[in-house]
Amino acid sequence: MMHNTNDRRSMRNRRLAWLGISAVVAAIAVSPVGVAQAPAQVMPVFEVDTTWPQLPNNWVLGVVSAVSVAPDDHVWILHRPRSVPEELRSRAAPPVLEYDPNGRFVNAWGGPGDGYDWPDTEHGIFIDHNAYVWITGSGATATPMRRSDDMIVKFTQQGKLVTQIGRRSQSTGNADSANLRQPADVFVNPRTNEVFVSDGYGHRRVIVYDGETGAFKRMWGAFGNVATDPPLAPPGAGGRGAPAPPLETEGPGDSQFGNRVHAVEVSSDDLVYVADRANRRVQVFTPEGKYVTQGFINRAGSPAGSAAGLAFSPDPDQQFLYVADYGNSRMLVLNRKTLEVLYQFGMRSEKPGDFRGPHEISVDSKGNLYVAEVTPGNRAQKFVLKGMSPTPPPYALTAAQIAQP
Repeated sequence: MMHNTNDRRSMRNRRLAWLGISAVVAAIAVSPVGVAQAPAQVMPVFEVDTTWPQLPNNWVLGVVSAVSVAPDDHVWILHRPRSVPEELRSRAAPPVLEYDPNGRFVNAWGGPGDGYDWPDTEHGIFIDHNAYVWITGSGATATPMRRSDDMIVKFTQQGKLVTQIGRRSQSTGNADSANLRQPADVFVNPRTNEVFVSDGYGHRRVIVYDGETGAFKRMWGAFGNVATDPPLAPPGAGGRGAPAPPLETEGPGDSQFGNRVHAVEVSSDDLVYVADRANRRVQVFTPEGKYVTQGFINRAGSPAGSAAGLAFSPDPDQQFLYVADYGNSRMLVLNRKTLEVLYQFGMRSEKPGDFRGPHEISVDSKGNLYVAEVTPGNRAQKFVLKGMSPTPPPYALTAAQIAQP
């Protein structure tokens, strides 16, 4: 089948690209006293590209909610045109923008149309191994005039509708397998063509559909438990659920996902990683929903949530897991298999290389990292992989900086 051939070609290209980076390790993975270090101890080093992206047509961006790298290394940006200030609204770019690997603008499209429900609040974008584009939304209005993005929508790369799973304002709760409720993120497993959804802002579960037919397959909550409905939102809360519970800094944490179940990724060795933003953790499962392990992300910090976006390094073993800490405006580099934090970088500021609410993230075949920001963000950033180091790079946050509220 064609999609299997493309997937193998994509994986081969990613491995060749990463081998080129690995060749740098021998040259730079040396301690200050000149003693060679074991390759397992190295970690990636990045440099922000201040020239990316270039917007055509005098366009402006609103809140940039997501970025996704396709198997062909084209980079896709999703933003919220309705968040552009009124005086600039006529210059708002379409919600979906595509760039080639060299950073050249390719195409833009998106927005409400006939035959599908376009999200009120654009949230997530994913380009699968068959070149389809999946869009999620997190929009909601409070009762009694309830309106909610209870769907995911699948398009061609030219913006033609393929299918929709779920319908706007139709969810009946976490037991509803036909509808989502403000889903945050999508990952399509190329080996099975299963659609994993972190669902999300209104529900608190992972749900899986068939990528071709849209048929429901299975779902689960934190620790593999059955997901239960969260408490009703108070009036005026925008459908986001009850206030966050008191912060726990010890023990396994809540037996349910919090609002929001924010990102989902499936690794090459068939493990499902889920960003449980409100509970400040990443949980790991088998594709069938069996709980494996978890790791906490800046658990003792003051913001109400941390783990938002997830991405893997493109080497064959996917050695590194990158986690966007939304609440602290930082990026974390972890050992994927152990969930050990290797270092953190970025502070809350508008300077290039810093962040204001890093949200969803993605990585290309060369190991470059892309970050979408939402608070008040209005930008996507590219961090170029420069090589490997046996120690954290100079821009890594110190322990004192990490401890700051």
